[in-house]
Amino acid sequence: MVKNSSVQVFLKNITREWKTSFNHTWWLGERVGEDNQKSTIKNALCTYMKLNPLQFVTSDCNQQRSFLCTHSLESPSNTKCTKHPSHTSRPRPKRDVNFVLKQNPLDMVQSPLNGTQLIGLNIDIILQLADKELNWNEVTPGQPTEVQRKNFISALMTAVKLLEATRTLINNNTVNHIINCSSAILSLSLKQCPDAKIPTPSSVFDDTFQVFKQLTLLQATQGPQTFVMKHPLGTIYQTIQKPAALGNAVLGSEKDGEFVKLPSNSVLGPLLASYSNIVTQMTTFFQNPHPSNDSITGTICSLSFNDGQDDIKVGNLTEMIEIFLPRPNAPEVTNTTVVLEKDSKSVTTVNVSDPNMTIFFSVEPSVNVSLVLLLSRGSLPNTTYYSNRTILNYTVGFRWMITPEMLKKSPGVWYIDVRLYSEWQPNLKLKISTFMSKCLFWDINTEAWRTEGCMVGEESTPYRTQCLCNHLTLFGSSFFVMPNFVDVSRTAELFATVNQNYVVLSLLCAFFGLYLITLLWACYADRRAHSKRKMTFLEDNHPGAQYNYLIGVQTGRRRNAGTSANVTVKLIGSEAESSIHTLTDPDKPVFERGSVDMFLLASPFPLGEVHTIRLQHDSSGGHPSWYINKVTIQDLQTRHLWHFFCDCWLSADRGDGMTKRTFGAAKTNEIASFRNIFQTRTSTGFRDEHIWVSIVDPPSRSPFTRAQRVSCCMCLLLCTMAINIAFWNITKDASSPVLFSLGSITITWQEFMVGVQSGLLMFPINILIITIFRSIRPRVVLKSKKDDPEENLRPPIVNIPTILRDTEAMISLVSMSPRNNMLEMHRLESSADLGPALERVNGLIQFMQGESESDYHWVYCSKFLLAGLCHLLMCLEKLDGRHFPNPDEYQQVLNFTNVLVRKAEMVFSSHLAYCPPPVKKKKKKTTTILGCWLPWWFVFVGWFLLLSISGISTFFTLLYGFQYGKEKSIKWVMSLGLSLFQSIFVLQPLKVIGVAVFFALLLKPVAVEESEEVAQVLLEQQEKCRQYCGRDSL
Repeated sequence: MVKNSSVQVFLKNITREWKTSFNHTWWLGERVGEDNQKSTIKNALCTYMKLNPLQFVTSDCNQQRSFLCTHSLESPSNTKCTKHPSHTSRPRPKRDVNFVLKQNPLDMVQSPLNGTQLIGLNIDIILQLADKELNWNEVTPGQPTEVQRKNFISALMTAVKLLEATRTLINNNTVNHIINCSSAILSLSLKQCPDAKIPTPSSVFDDTFQVFKQLTLLQATQGPQTFVMKHPLGTIYQTIQKPAALGNAVLGSEKDGEFVKLPSNSVLGPLLASYSNIVTQMTTFFQNPHPSNDSITGTICSLSFNDGQDDIKVGNLTEMIEIFLPRPNAPEVTNTTVVLEKDSKSVTTVNVSDPNMTIFFSVEPSVNVSLVLLLSRGSLPNTTYYSNRTILNYTVGFRWMITPEMLKKSPGVWYIDVRLYSEWQPNLKLKISTFMSKCLFWDINTEAWRTEGCMVGEESTPYRTQCLCNHLTLFGSSFFVMPNFVDVSRTAELFATVNQNYVVLSLLCAFFGLYLITLLWACYADRRAHSKRKMTFLEDNHPGAQYNYLIGVQTGRRRNAGTSANVTVKLIGSEAESSIHTLTDPDKPVFERGSVDMFLLASPFPLGEVHTIRLQHDSSGGHPSWYINKVTIQDLQTRHLWHFFCDCWLSADRGDGMTKRTFGAAKTNEIASFRNIFQTRTSTGFRDEHIWVSIVDPPSRSPFTRAQRVSCCMCLLLCTMAINIAFWNITKDASSPVLFSLGSITITWQEFMVGVQSGLLMFPINILIITIFRSIRPRVVLKSKKDDPEENLRPPIVNIPTILRDTEAMISLVSMSPRNNMLEMHRLESSADLGPALERVNGLIQFMQGESESDYHWVYCSKFLLAGLCHLLMCLEKLDGRHFPNPDEYQQVLNFTNVLVRKAEMVFSSHLAYCPPPVKKKKKKTTTILGCWLPWWFVFVGWFLLLSISGISTFFTLLYGFQYGKEKSIKWVMSLGLSLFQSIFVLQPLKVIGVAVFFALLLKPVAVEESEEVAQVLLEQQEKCRQYCGRDSL
């Protein structure tokens, strides 16, 4: 570069007077100068410069000097390069200037430069060698070659590294020297007429730009926080800021029209929070450094973030980066003025050759009116045929931005119809203008200009383009795949085409009809299932027995697994055995195929660890054979649980022919075995979690009813249809990377993202609805005392035989525990046996009174005796001496019973006060998916969400169907069938099996099915005990 200020002033003054459009390279002594777009020379004249004195000389170009290269800056594809034939076949002599290369030690280094020649040289020597290389390239034909360019730029990068290694204040003259050398070699490369065999590579720009970039980083570390560097091809704007200061920051020069607006700190903050300082570099270029077939004009911009060492990759931002690029050489926009007569229209034809172009259509009326614009492709639009429609007025403006999505990225002839939307006014004129714009970025991986992640902004003008990008320069690609566009404002118009396209409407009507039929059946089935859901309080439980066990009996799902026989059970524990109980319920059938029946068995005392059960049936009824799958027994006081895996027939004609079996409790490793958990999870999974299969046979005790399941299936189906039709037949991205490939099956990133987005749109809301229905607490209506007035009003029969029977039953039950040390009572036949029986009870009470250590056995035994004695005293008080052989005997029994009641009260109170609390297993607080039971009225919330989502999905399905037309709708219906088949028969079963395997591998024990009806059954038990003993509480 010329450093003398007078020379610079002289050149500037001369340059202002140039009015031609050629590019000219000035050679000043031993350096290469700047390029200028204007020159006074014509095609037949060439201008060169003399330094002594400084002047310009114009002469005939046929003389042997340098050749002249000219480039058109409007389009790289139209680049024109002219060589004078007389110059191509012989070496170029030096220009007619006083230019002599001084001989010095540097001449010993031969051109071109080689990396090995730079070893051990300092930065000044390297730069002098670079100057010599530039002069050598000037006088040598066909230079520089690609190898020489790379070596030269490598030498400059070596100089930059030497600058960085000095760790002293950087000399600005040295920096300017490197910049001038970089600009010179880039100018020579770009202005060199490229050979067809060896074209000018675009990498020369990238390599030179790296030199500029490293120099600006060095300047930033040495000097101020803001740095601006002008170079021959543009400008570099650099700042150093804290990450928090980058939110909504403006980089570049708003005055020159080349600047960038960054997103808010809420978007950039999480990405840059880990860095202390951020170096931002915005670089502009006057011409396209990467020529291609794309018609790229105007300023080119590069934006990057750096932490001082490495670049920071930023992409897929939720807010767009606004990039403003001036277009100084843009052609003037042509305005067309038309007169719009009454009942007439104006049609503008636009030939779209690039499907990624954005069209800006401006139409300004001369008076205040509203206009309606219609867009169509191939043929003229009308009120029923168009692809897009908008209304313009003075409020919204009279400019319409037509995006590539509105054009459906389809090249061809497009028509824009303009007509009045308001009342016509005389002398109405329309001034119409149109221009196009497009935003691209350079992808270093594919070495091509691409549009992914960038779009044209609404603030674009013919002379300045606003680009909105979600990534920095060369990074990133589009993350979300946009569904097909549908214009909601055209709802009435699209729905009016129902007589032409009834495919989607017919399909929806068929689905809704099937849904209504299935819903009626589901409501009937739910009513029947509700009556079977009742938990049974065994009728043969003693009213005074208060120690409760919850028995769950699961009948198998094999054919004819249910039984009509009467089944009995006996529990055998480590401390005692229960009496034999009949498992029956007068209000509902039990032990049907696949059913889970719950029974409450009451014992006078704890049985200890229940290690064995004995099941038996009497082979009565028409189908007595019974396949028992599993039995669970839960101690409701300590919450201990025992599993009994049966999986066998109790039948005289099936299996081994046995109707009576004894089963042992499963061990911990058996409960947590893979086989048990996998079978249980798959069985309950298909019946409960497979939403389609569960309609037919849901779990018998689930609060999630069949009607709710049918409605959830319908909602899921409608959501699937809406999302499927929205993403159906979208344009495939050829540049989308392949994630998985197996033979002819390939899955691209675009297809993967469509699946992810579909899942995000469909499953969360449907899972929420299903979870609400699963987690609603059953609305339990307590049985009123007035519900059975006959039973309440009918007094129990009291006589000597009933008193003897009740006393015998009480003594027989307490004698079943070895801890009571009481022999079994013989049969009581008359009132004379009542006295000895009470003596035995008195002995037991005294034995319990002598026990110093209290536990739950003595508490419940004394409570049972107290209830039995209170019942006996109540019955004796209802009788009189006439029922006994003599009145004295009656009075004696009555008084003795009174004494025993008081003694039993004392013993019960004593043991209850000193009894330690039972060792209970921690009760699970999270009994549902949500972690808690929802109130019963939450069912209305679930139904509201379900109906809302179903309605929205139906609306958009119809809207897309009417927009697609009849032929496309038929094709979509065929693809929908495949999608539903895949969901029902592939994805849902795989989900159930996958969950089962997951839990089985983790060896997670099977959860116990808890019921809210236990509390109601216990209330029923307390009511029976109150009626039995005649006391409100014991």
